[in-house]
Amino acid sequence: MNIIILGAGQVGSTVATELAREESNEITVIDTNQEILSELQDRLDLRTIAGNGSYPGILESAGADDADMLIALTNSDEINMVACQIASSLFNTPTKIARIRSPAYLGRPGLFAKDSIPVDFMISPESLVTNYIHHLIEHPSALQVLDFAGGRVQLVAVKAYDDGLMVGRALKTMNQVVPGIDMRVAAVFRDGESIQPSAECVIQADDEVFFLAAKEHISIVISEMRKLDKPIKRVMLAGGGNIGGQLAGMIEKDYQVKVIESSPARARELSEMLDSAIVLLGDAADPDLLIEENIECMDVFCALTNDDEANILSSMLAKRMGAKKVMSLINRGAYVDLVQSGLVDIAISPHQVTIGALLAHIRRGDVVAVHALRRGSAEAIEAVAHGDSSSSKVVGRNMDQINLPEGTRIGAIVRGDEVIIAHHETIIESGDHVILFLTDKTKISEVEKLFQVGFTYF
Repeated sequence: MNIIILGAGQVGSTVATELAREESNEITVIDTNQEILSELQDRLDLRTIAGNGSYPGILESAGADDADMLIALTNSDEINMVACQIASSLFNTPTKIARIRSPAYLGRPGLFAKDSIPVDFMISPESLVTNYIHHLIEHPSALQVLDFAGGRVQLVAVKAYDDGLMVGRALKTMNQVVPGIDMRVAAVFRDGESIQPSAECVIQADDEVFFLAAKEHISIVISEMRKLDKPIKRVMLAGGGNIGGQLAGMIEKDYQVKVIESSPARARELSEMLDSAIVLLGDAADPDLLIEENIECMDVFCALTNDDEANILSSMLAKRMGAKKVMSLINRGAYVDLVQSGLVDIAISPHQVTIGALLAHIRRGDVVAVHALRRGSAEAIEAVAHGDSSSSKVVGRNMDQINLPEGTRIGAIVRGDEVIIAHHETIIESGDHVILFLTDKTKISEVEKLFQVGFTYF
């Protein structure tokens, strides 16, 4: 696929890196910063062009005439929208994706249509990250919580602890431990390595276990994997920017929320925007302020500023001063592995959250959802099966008859409103939403081909 990426910032660079790894993609990156482009070109097999991506001449130089897709990811909503308009009007680019950050635009979806601003898909990293953190607050024992099939199915990662009922037991005993609950372990990671989750696989303490279940059963299954954390009552947010402000508004009805913001103007704006949340003007890394605001009583502390170092420092301080669980927004990948080794409970990479939403529009076959897992080392996909047994490689076949690539497992199927946890005898029907887990991302193209309908397949 011939793809033009506009913007080589943190989000754009992450997307370029991800897509350039796949041999079937030809990537061109446009940015005004030549230094960043040179660094990308040194480590990736792609083209770069220095210039303003909303200029027709720059897009033409990037090969917009032959491009299959334009992904506009600059920090400017206006540049992204103009680029999509020009790509449509002058070059008839088939698919146009734009990063839109401002609520003033997001609240007017009617703006984005073929007869107005021709943006086929909008991506709002801030909204995606906000929803992601909200799920983690709802399930405090989880490392990741991801939605599929409109939220009817969730994929959850938990760390198994000694006091959990599953530790020391084989997966085939799952029905005895969680009677009446249908769920499926999609993958087990031990010491950073993937372990085949066979019926005989025995869960050990500190294993990272990924499982799929209907949304209403998630809390029950988590409680069997490990001792369920106490319900969350008090949440402190460090940073009242787009993410912090959205999150505070989303959770203030359910929790006691405090927001620490360093900008007087933004603090005033937040105090007017929020109903019950308390807005504090100050520095989240100030120990006196944290003591004064009873940090030791906080169930969750989330550091959500745009500064990685400030987030890490305030999270470490909050943890040392008694916060039960700390989460930190971290952009640099090297920092994520460092802090999640023990300094911070959960390191949240906004780029890994965002990349899934983009990949859902890029993958071949009818892929409707993609989630990056374990900081990008694995992937979960929701694909729709089409055709019949003569035109499809999956329809009309049970799990044992489908030639899945190594390291790939089908976890669940959503058929209408019904959630079906996949077992050996489960047969896939046309229209089913199939949820797959891949521990080897090099096999993605093989999975995509399974869900492409062929007219001559036998």
